[in-house]
Amino acid sequence: MSLITAENLAKDYRTGEVTVHALRGVSFRIEPASFVSFVGPSGSGKTTILNIVGCLDKPSGGSLTVAGTDVTALDMKESARFRGNHIGFIFQDFNLIPVLTVHENVEYPLMMVQNVPERERRERIGTLLEAVGMADQRDKYPDQLSGGQKQRAAIARALVTNPRLVLADEPTANLDSATAYAVIDLMKRMRDERQTTFIFSTHDQKIVGEAEILFWLEDGALREVQEKGGRNHG
Repeated sequence: MSLITAENLAKDYRTGEVTVHALRGVSFRIEPASFVSFVGPSGSGKTTILNIVGCLDKPSGGSLTVAGTDVTALDMKESARFRGNHIGFIFQDFNLIPVLTVHENVEYPLMMVQNVPERERRERIGTLLEAVGMADQRDKYPDQLSGGQKQRAAIARALVTNPRLVLADEPTANLDSATAYAVIDLMKRMRDERQTTFIFSTHDQKIVGEAEILFWLEDGALREVQEKGGRNHG
């Protein structure tokens, strides 16, 4: 069963007198444990799709099922609960909270969304920080970290709720090439170990080269789906 099924997704925005068609009838399926990317020029609809799949925005038309749930039918409170239980987020500017340590940043989603006992929180955070190579940085604050360390902490935070899906919007944009490849390798390893699906929105050719499926967008429409080892036009 597909983890995500989108049928005819449309998204319109009103800007004064003008209607912007951000998505125009986009349909796709994404399977569990996938490593996929939406690519295309600025304004093609990449971030709009991530926001809708992540239950941060609603489509103007079409249907979307994520992890067996029709997310278009959820209200704001239900969407927030669904995000907290099923979806992790990684951002290009890391979005770490400056006044919290690495440990506290990773712990934050568990405190806010999931009622996880303290002992289990400590164990879960310790395991993840070890896995992303940040156990020795757990007591540092974001401004004491390099860009790569910040993104590793952000990956740990995204995975701490054991989500089935992680959405990453330009996660390597602020990293040098060597660090970006290390972060991509880390995400692939976490996918393999945890069977988590990673979906990217990116211009970065490093991610484009490593993604197993590419969804090419142009002017809000899906122009092509490219799979590793083969190509399907559509």
